[in-house]
Amino acid sequence: MTTRVFTHMDCFAHDPGRMHPEHPARLKAVLSALDDPAFQALERVDAPLAELDRLELAHPRRYIDRVFARVPSEGLASLDGDTCVSAGSREAALRAAGGVCAAVDAVIAGDCANAFCAVRPPGHHAEPEQALGFCLFSNVAIGALHARQRHRLHSIAVVDFDVHHGNGTQAIFWDDPDLFFFSTHQVPLFPGTGSPGETGVADNIVNVPLSPMDGSEAFRAAFTNTILRRLTECQPELILISAGFDAHERDPLASLRLHEDDFEWATQQILRVARNTCGGRVVSALEGGYDLDALELSTAAHVRALMRS
Repeated sequence: MTTRVFTHMDCFAHDPGRMHPEHPARLKAVLSALDDPAFQALERVDAPLAELDRLELAHPRRYIDRVFARVPSEGLASLDGDTCVSAGSREAALRAAGGVCAAVDAVIAGDCANAFCAVRPPGHHAEPEQALGFCLFSNVAIGALHARQRHRLHSIAVVDFDVHHGNGTQAIFWDDPDLFFFSTHQVPLFPGTGSPGETGVADNIVNVPLSPMDGSEAFRAAFTNTILRRLTECQPELILISAGFDAHERDPLASLRLHEDDFEWATQQILRVARNTCGGRVVSALEGGYDLDALELSTAAHVRALMRS
């Protein structure tokens, strides 16, 4: 078995504008990284459209309808100060959530060793009834809840190493003692959440903030001393990764000093825990990363680690 990549051309059609950081060229950089001959063994699959009932696992129908009602026939429509939709946003969002759900299905069925979802728009800032931070729907949380409903999994964990705190995933997981959220992120920084005191209903939320200008040493210490230990303790049946690469030192939206080998290392560590707890079941989904060169290098490092699991 090998790593399977889920993506779709529809994900290019969500276009928040040429000057917006979360533009379609991000996905082009990600896919360019995977065009290298080193990734020839990857299995590449079209991300399906999610059914609306999948979105409803994490978001009430009134919110879903409100978002889609704002999708314009041309131009842009704003959902908040940073988040907007274009004519292709509906299909892109459904492919993003659908890709994560299909990846969960494939990994649980044993059709592939693990999976990476090269999809956009990203999802980890989307709260149950609020689009935020470039995110419309919480793709990874939807995937986790899909795994529970469709496959009857009990304990599910998300590890998020995006530089921005995944407030949406945290909000969706907060009241469920068997959904675990582990995050390293920069503080202070948007969205202003993610303090160590935010622990969820049953200590199922673990936030390890990093300070501006922190680099590899602080990041790896956070993983080694807290994230990996707590991840092992919860004995997950599935691990999902919110793979944001904007903690890279070249990223323009934050000020951590990581390099692509840090993302490779973190992925290797998560996979090690997965092998010992859940038969290696790991599904990763793209979140942030806004310097295109850094994004390409970081994606390659992350997927290289997945392929070597």
